[in-house]
Amino acid sequence: MAAPASNVEIEEVIEASAYGEEPDSAYDSEVFAHYTTSITSTITNYKEENGRRYHAYKDGSYLYPNDEQETERLDIMHKLTEVTLGGKLNLAPIPENPKRILDIGTGTGIWAIEMGDKFPEAEILGNDLSPIQPRWVPPNVRFEVDDVEDDWTYHQPFDFIHCRMMGNAIHDWPKLHRQCFENVRPGGWVEFIDLDVTWVSPDGSLKESHAAKRFNNEFIKISRETNIEPCPGLYLEGWMKDAGFQGVQAEKYVWPVGTWPKDKHLKEIGAWNYLQIMQGLEGFTYALFTRRLGYSKAEVEVICANIRKEMKDPKLHAMFHLHVAY
Repeated sequence: MAAPASNVEIEEVIEASAYGEEPDSAYDSEVFAHYTTSITSTITNYKEENGRRYHAYKDGSYLYPNDEQETERLDIMHKLTEVTLGGKLNLAPIPENPKRILDIGTGTGIWAIEMGDKFPEAEILGNDLSPIQPRWVPPNVRFEVDDVEDDWTYHQPFDFIHCRMMGNAIHDWPKLHRQCFENVRPGGWVEFIDLDVTWVSPDGSLKESHAAKRFNNEFIKISRETNIEPCPGLYLEGWMKDAGFQGVQAEKYVWPVGTWPKDKHLKEIGAWNYLQIMQGLEGFTYALFTRRLGYSKAEVEVICANIRKEMKDPKLHAMFHLHVAY
């Protein structure tokens, strides 16, 4: 495993607020050249577990749900990331007229759709284990059901490959980086955006005794024991360099949990982050804790209730970090 990025510096002293004061013809050859699983009843025969819905294709390889509650959270994450990056869809300086763009683990497809609107002459391809993307999309945008951890068989390289928020989804990150390197055209760009979900506090208000911190520690520990890296953001820069990428640039951003920062931009980021956590707590927890640790649904709900209670305390100043490498 690559070592965590060491050349990215960030000011961690954050002042808190004073509370109380259909497919395009251009893809025809790709459809036959590239192994793609058709959207059949097998793929949409979703699994129901603990009151949540999970993907059917490659059952169990991804631990988060794919139901409406989760898709709403994914769209909140899109907004949160966009706000963090100053309204940008990406940081890599891609050309003004890219021809082919790949969105790995596209989720609801919102990023691919917005890129399709921004670059109407480009072919935008998004893949995911779940066919949860909308039917009505720009004519240059296409979605396919695929597992990015399988060997890629694309016959044409991409100008830009985008991979965002795939923590707890990828088992072999170095292989994914190598496949990106092998499938981007010379001079093209690849961008990874992901998290280090280790909760910390700039003022020590988050204690090891907090339910949120105990859960965070256990979540990271069990994920790694399952051979899944929950904090890939730490290693993106190193993995890219190991894969052969040159001139890799890395950025690091604070994601506060809640609106406690005094800084207006961080306060907005914290509000969106708080919302996505509140929306997703059970989704983060059910599969991992019930399948791996044998917890009951009720026990998971007690954990989530305790975390929600703590998160409402304005004196709790928790945060974690977003990493971008390109």
